Amino acid sequence: MKKLVFVTRNPGKVREIAALLKGKFEVVGLDDIGCNDEIPETAPNLEGNARMKAAFVADRFKVDCFADDTGLEVDELGGRPGVHTARFAGPAADSDANMHHLISELQGSACRTAQFRTCIALIIAGETQTFEGVCKGEIRSERSGREGFGYDPIFAPTIDGKHDLTFAEMTANQKNEVSHRGQAVRKMVAFLSASV
Repeated sequence: MKKLVFVTRNPGKVREIAALLKGKFEVVGLDDIGCNDEIPETAPNLEGNARMKAAFVADRFKVDCFADDTGLEVDELGGRPGVHTARFAGPAADSDANMHHLISELQGSACRTAQFRTCIALIIAGETQTFEGVCKGEIRSERSGREGFGYDPIFAPTIDGKHDLTFAEMTANQKNEVSHRGQAVRKMVAFLSASV
């Protein structure tokens, strides 16, 4: 079976994609190929970062691989934090600090619309394909829910015109049905399934 490297050290992400491509590809992570390098993410946009990470691993390890990058784009902030989503409150910031910073920046604002966007870059046999997923929603002024990670407790996706639940209040399956990452992954899986 053909091996496909996911440019991540998160075993949960690897398992998720491996289940979707079961029987078609063996999906492994960076630890499985002995990659301990600091992988560059210095592009000015999400697609550029995904391409940069995938190209680094493909060139260095001579493997077929894919990488993703995700950003939260808030309308009132002109699309910020965008490519700086993980470091919005500073280089050493964690999810808690990032959420606090975003809620502070939106204090008093009536416009709370935002979207999460994921870009995936896939390199197979030296050819690069990209896939994108977008999930529109709004930013809550208070946290709600215990599931997920990152900004999930304050991001409520738009479903049937409503914002009833935050990502953190949804099950993993509910979130994957509507999420930006879920959309991008399904597009990649459809492409890979058709090419096998």
